[in-house]
Amino acid sequence: MAVAEAQLYAKVSNKPRGRSTSALLEPLLAKGFSAHIAQKALVATGQKTVEDAIKWLHSHCNDPSLDDPIPQEYALYLCPRGRLHSRLQDFWRESKRQCGKNRAHEVFPHVTLCDFFTCEDQKVELLYDILKQVGDSFSQSFPPSISLTLHASPSYLGFFIDDSQANVLKDFAVAFSSEASALADCHVKPSLKQFHLTLAHRFYPHHQKTLEQLAKCINPGEPCQWVAALYSRDMRFVHYQRLRALFQYKPQNIDELMINAGDLIYVDPRQQSDASEGWVIGTSHRTGCRGFLPENYTEKAHESDTWVKHREYVFDTASRSCTKTEKEPNVKPNGEAHNLSMSRSVTNALSLQNAALRRGVLVMCHGERVDQVFGKSWLQQCLTADGKYYRADLNFPPSLPRQKDSMKQLECDPPLSCCGIFQSRLIGEALLDQEVTVSYVYSSPALRCVQTAQHILQGLKLNQKVRIRVEPGLFEWTKWEASRAIPKFMTLAELVEASYDIDTSYRGNFPLSSLAPSESYEDYVSRSSAVIKQIISACPCKGRGVILIVGHGSSLAPLTRALTGLPSRDSRDFAQMVQKIPALGMCFCEEQKEENKWQMVNPPVKTLTHGANAAFNWRNTIMED
Repeated sequence: MAVAEAQLYAKVSNKPRGRSTSALLEPLLAKGFSAHIAQKALVATGQKTVEDAIKWLHSHCNDPSLDDPIPQEYALYLCPRGRLHSRLQDFWRESKRQCGKNRAHEVFPHVTLCDFFTCEDQKVELLYDILKQVGDSFSQSFPPSISLTLHASPSYLGFFIDDSQANVLKDFAVAFSSEASALADCHVKPSLKQFHLTLAHRFYPHHQKTLEQLAKCINPGEPCQWVAALYSRDMRFVHYQRLRALFQYKPQNIDELMINAGDLIYVDPRQQSDASEGWVIGTSHRTGCRGFLPENYTEKAHESDTWVKHREYVFDTASRSCTKTEKEPNVKPNGEAHNLSMSRSVTNALSLQNAALRRGVLVMCHGERVDQVFGKSWLQQCLTADGKYYRADLNFPPSLPRQKDSMKQLECDPPLSCCGIFQSRLIGEALLDQEVTVSYVYSSPALRCVQTAQHILQGLKLNQKVRIRVEPGLFEWTKWEASRAIPKFMTLAELVEASYDIDTSYRGNFPLSSLAPSESYEDYVSRSSAVIKQIISACPCKGRGVILIVGHGSSLAPLTRALTGLPSRDSRDFAQMVQKIPALGMCFCEEQKEENKWQMVNPPVKTLTHGANAAFNWRNTIMED
């Protein structure tokens, strides 16, 4: 047992037990569940229905912690509803798209009234009663509307609440905490800091101006209904990361975790030393079971995705703000209708933001390479005794491009596999579906990169229209070359003869002779920084033109971080980071025309995920006894 969990057990094991009078409890007891486990199921599902609790119990039948006495943690939040909430959600989505995820995206828009505290399962119903009683006592004094003032700093952006109104909210929080401490035996601390609603937190300083511009699109005076809501979370996983399963995974071994699409997984970054590359150890939120699972079957989830909503108190201020409502003919009670003028202003403001985005840079790793599947000796597997090529497996390419010298050169400069060709064309088709306009294409001189660029252009239906600029400066970190020498790449003439759409007039910024074997990490980062700046200056795109750069797994971070002004990654974790980048992994940067700055945003197409398909020998598998 972990030390932290042992402390939790000690904290709750000696507390006296009360008795629940829940009407939902009796049906569960009648089905043979113990009172402790039945109460745990009810709390875990927000005490909504018996059916929800039974479903939870069936899902957790193999949960090793089912009998553990650890209670949930609870928090009381003030949350907006109606039009203001919609505008805040618009900001959440747009800020994430333009500036990436920050700490505020972990939780929905809210004002903290009482931070997290523990409450025993059998006393949770008392919290519900206390919330209603205190809410009723403040229903008349609750502000008809709440004034919000935008505040910005290099690491925080949010709305602060007017002091006079905040004092009422603080009194409400103090009253709730006092009653909960007295009646439910909970140690509740009301929030006494300046009340605020966070929009963004812990973001990069160069994103501040963009975030402020987006925040100014929000009218804090939008009609809004405020709700005091009680949420809970599992206190064992407070400091864990949350992942969401994208696909179902059926365990192949006894120590692996069964997951369904949509499942939420708790992952402790400090406990991953036993996991192989590409795998993580996690605990399922749905079942409570723990085991290994493939990391590429998941995506990051938000912290609040695993929280449970229990009860809420709605402050009905509509009757006390009828005068204001009458003066606003476009506003309906409870914020149900849209204010068309404000909606247009928000839309127009976001449109201006998008119009300011002049160029895009899509940096992409090449597709699956043939030696990645068949090993370094792949060429020996598909050559006859007289040196002719044949497909020893359907994932070998249909043919190999001709080279002036020996075909052996391909051992150090391998082509794409058939799956790699398919992957690349699929990405091109997806870009076409999203109406992405690719104006320039740059590629590393490695054959796999040129082929990836070629098949992406075919998917985009741009072959013969946009030609590939082969840039030696885009080749990967030369320290990783197994031969300790720069591979002998195909010449431009050989690539043209092999029917690749090459821009023969382009002269690279870094000649092949400038690539030094076993270069230092600092030299590689410097080369990447120089080449991306030279590419940008050579591509004066008009409109929303995209510059496509096809490189290697090691290309994504140095090129995009140099472009967005971020410092280079530490060399000690660079290799581990690159290993997590799959075939066709991509990053997308957009330029702010007015600022002449670049920012990383979500790529225009989704990632491509697929499982492994091992070689199959029917004789050894089927015929052997």
